[in-house]
Amino acid sequence: MKLQLIRNATMKIKYTGFTLLTDPVLGNKHTIESFGGKSKNPTVELPVPAEEVVTGLDAILASHLHQDHFDQTAEKLLSKTLPLICQPQDQQRLMDKGFQNIMPIDKNMSWNSIEITRTPGSHGQGKWAEDLAPVSGFVLQAKDEPVVYWIGDSVLTRDVEEVIHIFQPDIILTHSSGAILGDSGPIVMDAEQTVSVCKLAPKAKVVAVHMEALDHGTVTRDDLYKHALSVLGSPGNLIIPDDGEILSFNIDGFVKSPTSALCCILQ
Repeated sequence: MKLQLIRNATMKIKYTGFTLLTDPVLGNKHTIESFGGKSKNPTVELPVPAEEVVTGLDAILASHLHQDHFDQTAEKLLSKTLPLICQPQDQQRLMDKGFQNIMPIDKNMSWNSIEITRTPGSHGQGKWAEDLAPVSGFVLQAKDEPVVYWIGDSVLTRDVEEVIHIFQPDIILTHSSGAILGDSGPIVMDAEQTVSVCKLAPKAKVVAVHMEALDHGTVTRDDLYKHALSVLGSPGNLIIPDDGEILSFNIDGFVKSPTSALCCILQ
């Protein structure tokens, strides 16, 4: 398996020979409204041209359709015939956008050689979780590949803990910016919750993404790294990639250090 963080929650994942693009946000810097009153979004440019990001894809995997997870530029650039795997609640909206090969997952499905299980998420707590629902995560499983759990836009909940317990993932992808909206409190994981995931799954590699790209984020990569040092005594099983970096894994775990890949898009 190879994973390239593009920006925020947009990742290119090569898994058992197929390339999936997650939560495509491909617009230039400052093409989306402000969420935190500090700046338009995204707050940084893509590390590679958007046209390169959409090459070599076999499917799109969408956790939900908030504009910081599926933007208008992606709608224009992506092939409307690509398989688009999503939560059932988003099927009609995606049809209205012209996508023709939508594959909603209620619980789980097999796609080519990959077993995909949809998992619950809580985009914050209380009223905020209700207002921002629905959101989903996904577990990927395939022969001779690590088990991957992409938590998506969720804080740490009992449901997330249960998924970790049941699937025993080798790789866990967390959204770790500690984003807030007004008085919401974190609507995705913050540094403390991300490190808690590291402690809940000490044998897994926890890859923290969804950072330093949106103006309502409150946790930087450096913040998270320092918190991990203070709690774990070392980065431990936490990996914090930069935009554009490629990570390589096999069924036994992380097989090489992250390397800069700003000029080498995952194909």
